[in-house]
Amino acid sequence: MPRTHSKLLGILSIIVLLCVFSVTNAQEKTIEETSLITYIQQLEDKFEIKFSFADADIGSVKITIPESEVLAEILNHLRIQTKLKIQKLNERYYTIVNTNTISICGVVLDNFQQNTVAGATVEILETDRAIITDGLGNFSLENVPLNAKIQIKHIGFKTLFIDAKELVNTDPCQTLLLSQFYQKLEEVVVYEFLTKGLVQQLDGSIQMNTDEFGILPGLIEPDVLQTIQALPGIKSIDETVSDINIRGGSNDQNLILWDGIKMYQSGHFFGLISAFNPFLTDEVTLIKNGTSAQYGDGVSGIIDMRTNNELTENYYGGGGFNLISGDLYGQVPLGKKVAFQFSGRRSLTDFFTTTTFDNLFTKAFLNDQIKDGLAQAVDVERDDKFYFYDFTGKVLYDINEKQKLRFSFININNFLDYSENIPSLNRETISGLDQTNYSLGGSLESKWSKKFSTVLNTYYSNYNLDANSATGQQSLLQRNKVAEKAFKLNSNFQLKNNLNWLNGYQLTETSITNETLVTQPQFGSKVKDLIKVHSLFSELSYTSPNKKLNTRGGIRLNYFDNPDSLSVVTVEPRLNINYAITKELKVNILGEFKSQGVNQKLDLEQNFLGIEKRRWVLSDGESLPVTKSKQISLGINYDAKNLYVGLEGFYKEVNGINTITQGFQNQSQFGSEIGKYDIKGIEFLINKKTSKYSVWASYAYNFNNYTFESIPPPTTFPNNLDIRHTATFAGTLTFNKLKIGVGLNYRTGKPFTEPDPDNPIDTTFFPGLINYQETNSQRLAEYLRADASVIYNFDIKSGIKASTGISVLNFTNRENILNTYYQVNDTNTIETVESFSLGITPNFSFRVKF
Repeated sequence: MPRTHSKLLGILSIIVLLCVFSVTNAQEKTIEETSLITYIQQLEDKFEIKFSFADADIGSVKITIPESEVLAEILNHLRIQTKLKIQKLNERYYTIVNTNTISICGVVLDNFQQNTVAGATVEILETDRAIITDGLGNFSLENVPLNAKIQIKHIGFKTLFIDAKELVNTDPCQTLLLSQFYQKLEEVVVYEFLTKGLVQQLDGSIQMNTDEFGILPGLIEPDVLQTIQALPGIKSIDETVSDINIRGGSNDQNLILWDGIKMYQSGHFFGLISAFNPFLTDEVTLIKNGTSAQYGDGVSGIIDMRTNNELTENYYGGGGFNLISGDLYGQVPLGKKVAFQFSGRRSLTDFFTTTTFDNLFTKAFLNDQIKDGLAQAVDVERDDKFYFYDFTGKVLYDINEKQKLRFSFININNFLDYSENIPSLNRETISGLDQTNYSLGGSLESKWSKKFSTVLNTYYSNYNLDANSATGQQSLLQRNKVAEKAFKLNSNFQLKNNLNWLNGYQLTETSITNETLVTQPQFGSKVKDLIKVHSLFSELSYTSPNKKLNTRGGIRLNYFDNPDSLSVVTVEPRLNINYAITKELKVNILGEFKSQGVNQKLDLEQNFLGIEKRRWVLSDGESLPVTKSKQISLGINYDAKNLYVGLEGFYKEVNGINTITQGFQNQSQFGSEIGKYDIKGIEFLINKKTSKYSVWASYAYNFNNYTFESIPPPTTFPNNLDIRHTATFAGTLTFNKLKIGVGLNYRTGKPFTEPDPDNPIDTTFFPGLINYQETNSQRLAEYLRADASVIYNFDIKSGIKASTGISVLNFTNRENILNTYYQVNDTNTIETVESFSLGITPNFSFRVKF
């Protein structure tokens, strides 16, 4: 090796050794500790000074020796380390005191540009003492408890908490940086609709907050499925909550979610009362179009119900009763991180009857008036035993500040034993029904960082329907069972402050069993089907810096897999655009493609005397394809301080429907043809609202047609749900604690089909077959109903609130025909069956909450 290299290596070795020695020496100096008394004695010798102190105060105190050689800096270092009060008496003498109070000071700056923060509040927690920072951000306080917590806050900044002992008075005072506070605000609403607690979001969806709910005509409780029918484009032709029609679609085309669980039963009293307790339902979202890509199913609409999801330190609850049922609900904290919610409701109808019960029962079972030979009304004798109940439970567990675990459970039940006798026809029918839905689900919300979060959902839902009917020698038994399991994972990533990216995967497995047993003629059938749906979705949401443009666009891919008969892929783009032309005037464009593989079959529509007739079935790709829809709408909204005007036009087309899912009661009743329907419509709402009153008028025009190529001409004809004109005029008034609501609902009649007047029945068969005119070529008379309600709120005592209410449905007692169909009786003549609306129906409620 050359000598030059040897010298170079030697020099490098020496440098490395010196560096190691220096670092080691520095570390030793930094970590060198000694007793404070020993160090004070060294200072006294070095600087020729004297300290006065009590051994009990500082005898056990250890310190790290300061590196400074300047006495003032050394003493300042000791104050910070020990939190002792070191005071200079003169040039030679100092005192050291260990006190429970200290003097603190600081300078408050922002952490962005380190500008001074003037006017910040500096508060000593658990005391009444506070101070405001001066124009330069400075503050100082004397006699602060040594172990006190200091809170520093200012509008626009995150609150800072710090121990007082970390701010011991030094020179210079410690600098404190406040982080700017960027709050993620709740989505801005366009307008509070009609009544308090009912608002429209920027994306066009309608949100209902039941806790803040005001009053609507005919309602004394915030029934979710009744309330949404106050909105344009949503109605129930048969006056039930279990058959809600959103923009001309059938009820099975609605996705109903409760805490993320798909529900296959939604009503009590066979659809006349909602099965969901509204007093723990914190938030309800209704979507008619422009759906987020995270939602599948529901080709007509979505009703998403969420119970209260936040822990509270205090328990709360309530209860009440009306003339149909009684209920209790509440939330009980089980600790700082765990709480339990519950609700329960049961009908009172098997203990006593009321006018309300009698009218609802008449609507459900007795309003089918049979006219023998199109002329004579028939008397019917009836007997019944009926009750319903529902209860829910939810466990809320906050694992930590960033993870929340939730478990939910719901059980719904309807039971009926029913018999009727028609003496004039010597006909007796005995029917029974047991309808149950129980579901459980869980969710885990995780916030992994400020920008990334996930939500994991899983659930199991089980629906059972056992129905039987016996007439003379013939008995009929029908069973329908749905078992569904689902897993869903959402991930949410905030790319920028105004740009959000949602991604996810969902797996749903649905098993449906249908069983039928008939004695005469003897027949039995049991069919069990299974379908799996794998879904991937991705969606971007963007808000412009000036907040005028809000957009959401995404896509959902579904793979429908039935091992025996079905393998279908659907691609579903979704679009939602809202643009503010001015502060008051906004325009929105909504569009979506959707699909679903589960429908309801209305088999033997004329049996069971009004008892539940719907049975869930799965798409098989042949007799019942996957149902697909596409929809686009354009709307414009004007919302000033007290006035809202909204106009929206839409077009929707739904393909892959079967006549067996549409409830035909004519020549198409027993067919199985595949077709579609398309609907064009306009929805209008004007609402004038102040703190004292709200008055509104709404109007909807729909043109809704079926197309079935295999049905004899005409192949295109009005939909069974084609209601051309719907209008509402209503208002509410508030006098302090008294609320009054009155409303009028109008719509044109639904289509129906009459027998051919020249040749009404084909008597070559027995029983004969009815010869009908063109499908849905006639319409029922127009529908008109007036409702009213009054609610009075009052306090029983501090912390306990109460309310009492009275409502009257159809207070004019107008007789509206809801449906007309025809059947052949035992004498081979045609009977006309007419179904009527509710008559005048009062109700009363009393509620307490705390």
